[in-house]
Amino acid sequence: MTGAHRRILVVEDDPETAGQLVEELTTSGYDVDLAANGREALSQGAARDYAVITIDRMLPDIDGVTVMRQMRDDGIAVPFLIISALGEVDDRVRGLRAGGDDYLVKPFSFVELLARLEALGRRSETVAKETILRVGDLAVDLIARTASRRGRKIPLLPKEFQLLEYLVRNEGRVVSRAMLLQHVWDLHFDPSTNIIDVYVGRVRRKVDDQQAYPLIHTIRGIGYCLRAPG
Repeated sequence: MTGAHRRILVVEDDPETAGQLVEELTTSGYDVDLAANGREALSQGAARDYAVITIDRMLPDIDGVTVMRQMRDDGIAVPFLIISALGEVDDRVRGLRAGGDDYLVKPFSFVELLARLEALGRRSETVAKETILRVGDLAVDLIARTASRRGRKIPLLPKEFQLLEYLVRNEGRVVSRAMLLQHVWDLHFDPSTNIIDVYVGRVRRKVDDQQAYPLIHTIRGIGYCLRAPG
């Protein structure tokens, strides 16, 4: 794992275990965030992009299985490494079926933990390259059909997502209203419709409002262009 892909979220309620994990992972070169319960895990998982999330099955408020299911329902595709004292076959199967990608039973060797994290991180990096489009601080996940800026999710309706995806795929190119109507709505050009302007306005407000810089630009008399500065 390299760069931003070395950030890990550790979800562990036992202070001693959590402290050891954070210390060892930090020493091994990872950027580590800690969540002490399920609610913190859901909040941090939605706010940032992680290479891997390690999660305990038994948490004091929301159990780890429920946390994973909720994140998967929310479109978060980060790999989960379950770390649990529950080591029976049924426990492992339930955890993996709930959205876990790997399962490590306590007590465990830290060397093995690192090896599993590296494997999951490589998988995460490969999937991210294939399924996530990025322009500046905007990320568009083609599998989860979600978009975010600086890790904060952008609520988009299905047609709004299609419009944004088309603009992102044509980053830096001027896209005419006729092109958008054809490729997003599968319609031939109708000079009387203002549907393009209405939808671009909606998407622009969601994507660009209260951000450091705008991404969607109007090219007067022609159409639109999505580009980051620089």
